[in-house]
Amino acid sequence: MASRNISVSESSRPKLPRHAKLKFDETRQVWVILAPERVLAPDEIAVEVLQLCDGVRSVAEMADQLAAKYAAPREAIATDVIAMLQDLADKGFLTEARERTP
Repeated sequence: MASRNISVSESSRPKLPRHAKLKFDETRQVWVILAPERVLAPDEIAVEVLQLCDGVRSVAEMADQLAAKYAAPREAIATDVIAMLQDLADKGFLTEARERTP
């Protein structure tokens, strides 16, 4: 059986899969990823990155945006973002947008 996980790189355009939703939990006052029979509470930095995972932006574009916002070294941001997204992909919380053919 083929793995459904993606290999995250700067050219990846990650997004949450259909079965997962990023929502703010009013009761706990935290952001969570809701998936069937699973809940993940990412930290504030992860939430900011996940909000950029729209299937349109590439990881490189996300890194550029975050590096500009935080005046941080782009290479360090890119390395951290790729590692975090790969971890989420390995757990089944991310997929990659695919080009649609006509």
